[in-house]
Amino acid sequence: MPKFESFVVFAEMRTGSNLVEAALNDLDCVTCHGEAFNPALIGYPNRKELVGVTKAQRDDNPLVLWNAIKSQDGLNGCRYFHDHDPRMLAVFVNDPKCAKIVLTRNPIESYVSLMIARATGQWKLGDAKHRKATKARFDAEEFEAHLEGLQDFQVTLLNALQRSGQTAFYIDYEDAQSVELLNGLANWLGVSGRLKQLPENLKVQNPEPLEAKVANFPGMEASLARLDRFNLSKTPNFEPRRGPGVPGFIASEAGLLYMPLRPAMDAPIRDWLAATGDLVEGFSQKTLRQWKRRHSGHRSFTVLRHPLMRAHLAFNAVLNWDTMDETRAVLRQSYKLPIPKEGQSIAQDDYAEALIAFLGWLKSNLANQTSLPVNTLWATQSAALQGIGQFALPDLLVREERMAEDFAYLASMAGVEAPTFAPGETDTAAIKLADIWTPDLEAAARETYTRDMMQFGFGNWRD
Repeated sequence: MPKFESFVVFAEMRTGSNLVEAALNDLDCVTCHGEAFNPALIGYPNRKELVGVTKAQRDDNPLVLWNAIKSQDGLNGCRYFHDHDPRMLAVFVNDPKCAKIVLTRNPIESYVSLMIARATGQWKLGDAKHRKATKARFDAEEFEAHLEGLQDFQVTLLNALQRSGQTAFYIDYEDAQSVELLNGLANWLGVSGRLKQLPENLKVQNPEPLEAKVANFPGMEASLARLDRFNLSKTPNFEPRRGPGVPGFIASEAGLLYMPLRPAMDAPIRDWLAATGDLVEGFSQKTLRQWKRRHSGHRSFTVLRHPLMRAHLAFNAVLNWDTMDETRAVLRQSYKLPIPKEGQSIAQDDYAEALIAFLGWLKSNLANQTSLPVNTLWATQSAALQGIGQFALPDLLVREERMAEDFAYLASMAGVEAPTFAPGETDTAAIKLADIWTPDLEAAARETYTRDMMQFGFGNWRD
């Protein structure tokens, strides 16, 4: 009886997953079917189907594709990244006959490689003569988000395997260059084939040291200095396990701590905090605990936003942010949402209907029933607070519509003289919610965000 009936390679972009897939495909009777559950494509770019299953069929029920993959001759599997169809994660981890291969890489190396690939448009290299070279520019905030995504997924995966009593085969990026290690993987999978050499059609794209690949290397060193002590680079689950969002917290030396829920109205809140004392940012869990110990009587807070406004601003981000181009394509093509094609804008007269359609899709997304994962921009505020609560709960939940009053109360709690709060514009979208509001929008938001409406006592955004 075969040791395994299928396999999945848990990886991320720029961790060497193309090489591992090519090596697996060079083994007799083993086939890796690419990124089978990537919401933006099916298996590989420009494919309309995979093993006879269309992208639409997969999006409707991913098990149709997985069953088709497993039914192919030999040992079959795919690659799976943290932002692939979330419905499949439990399917993989709950099946002991599905072999788990976990590919990891030093997160700063994978981040720099990702920046270079995005800049050059070169994601694979078959021959050095075709190599496109450039230098990455390190962005501390962007790297924090990159690292947090890796950590969260690795911890989720590790805990799921532990609970089910399973183990995985871990491969580090550098070790994937070893024929001996890859043959050890073949032995672990229980297949008879062995490799004689690494796949010849793939080459390491950026073999230089980091200082030769990063334009602002000294600045990167300074930004990463506080993270180095945690030894994040080699452990499969990227210890330590930080609570979500801690690096985004903002503190004032007056003893006030802001825990943002994204998307947040940061600028006026930052200005108000700065008026109470010098700001402190870039926390790790350790440095935040130290700050708390130094500031006896500290008070923390977050700001709640009405779910209809939250959905409106999230939809505006989907329509306009450059980083949302793949999300737009999936929503337009797979879920038939009325989202304009690239380079086009939505008319104000059509916006309310499009937002209602988006809210209808959100209801399924929040129930983990779509191929796209839940984005922090539109996740329920209940879930976001539970994430923050893994580290510490805020003392005060401020309501966006009464920030001036709540901030004055917060300052008095901490024994601080309250500065005047200037809220500015809360609706930062080009098309304002007030201009397109309808009772149908109110009803759609209440149906989608039922939990937040109940949990926080939200009424209608407009009566």
